[in-house]
Amino acid sequence: MGQAPETSSRRLPTIPPLDPQRVSLIEQAGLTVKQLDPLGVEIYGADVRTKFSEPLIEALEAEMANRGFIVFKHQTDLSPDELIAASKWWGAREIHSTHGIHPATPGRNRHIFRCSNDQRHGILGVGPQWHNDGSFEAATFSHSAYYMARAPEQGGGTHFAHQGAAFDALPKEKQAFWQRLVSVNSASSVTHPVVHTHPISGRKSVWLHLGMTGAVLERLPEDGLSIDELQKAPATADQFRLLDEDDMKALFNDYNDLMNESFDQGYGIRYHYDNGDLLFIDNWALAHRASPEAHLPAHQQGLRIMDRVTIKARQDLAPHFGLPQYINVSGPNPFNSDGVWQAGGVGFRWKDDIPMQN
Repeated sequence: MGQAPETSSRRLPTIPPLDPQRVSLIEQAGLTVKQLDPLGVEIYGADVRTKFSEPLIEALEAEMANRGFIVFKHQTDLSPDELIAASKWWGAREIHSTHGIHPATPGRNRHIFRCSNDQRHGILGVGPQWHNDGSFEAATFSHSAYYMARAPEQGGGTHFAHQGAAFDALPKEKQAFWQRLVSVNSASSVTHPVVHTHPISGRKSVWLHLGMTGAVLERLPEDGLSIDELQKAPATADQFRLLDEDDMKALFNDYNDLMNESFDQGYGIRYHYDNGDLLFIDNWALAHRASPEAHLPAHQQGLRIMDRVTIKARQDLAPHFGLPQYINVSGPNPFNSDGVWQAGGVGFRWKDDIPMQN
C-alpha cells in the first residue's frame, strides 16, 4: 500500500526517546532509568544527598530539556538544605525565590514554597490552570523542584504538557501567527515571546501564562521577510497591534485546548506521586497544572504536602522584534492600536468560571 497523503497542515508532535549515550553515563553511576510514556523519566537508586558529577548533571539536564521532567524516586525525609542543594544542580546553579512563606514551611526556609490541601500544612489551591512558573520574571525559572513530602492516599498529582511538541501540533498558520506574538505580564510588565527557542533542545516551544497576562502584541507581517528575519529586525510602535478582547479569548482558548489535547495527542501526562518523589521540570520546556484531585480536601483525598523550589535561569526569556524586556502595563498604551491593556495580579479574564490562582 502507498503512503497516505497528509490531510492536515499539522506536524505530528514528537518527544525524543532517551539518548543511549546519556543513559549509559547515568547507568554507570549505578542508577536505573525508566522512560515514561510519552514524556518524563524516572530515576531509581539515586540518593540526591550525594553530589552528582558534572557529566551526570549535564546528561540529566539534557534529558529534562528533551523529555520535560525527571523524577528521583524514594527520596524520603529530605531536609530543606538537602532539597535546596540538589535543586542547585540545574540552570544558573542558584535558587530564585519569589514566594511567601507558610508557617508550616520546614525551618521557615524562604526558598521553599509549601503547598497542601490543608491550610494548616501549606498554601491552598495553587496552580489550577496551565502555566509556567515565574512568568512575572525576566529570567523565568529554568527549572522547578516538586518534592512530595506526603502523597495523598487517594491520589492527586500534576499534569504536564511538552511545549515543543505542542508547537509542532499547531497548524502552520497558527505557528506563523503565534511566532509574531509577545505577551506582557499583568503583574510585573515583563515581556516574553509566545514562541521561543529552547536554549538546550533547540526546539521552538510555546509559552503563555493563562492567569497573569495583561496584553499580547502582534508584530505585523512584512512582505519578503521570513519569521526569523522579522523576529531579529527592530520595529517601531506602529508595526505592532494589540490583540483585542476577541483575539485574546481566541488565543487563550486555543492555548488551553492545545494543552488539554496533549493527553490524547501524545505530548501530555498525568503524573501521580509516591511519598518521597523528587521531581524536577525544565520550566522552559514544560507547562503544568495541578490535577483537580490535588485540591480536594485532606479529609476526602488524604493529606497532600508538596515543597517547591525554583531555580534561576542562565538567561532572560527575552522578547523578539527589538522590544524591551519590560513595558509598563500600568501606564499608557504606547502602541497606536486599540486592544487589551490590563494591569493587575490576575490579568485578562479569558474565562469567567474557572479559578486563576497560579
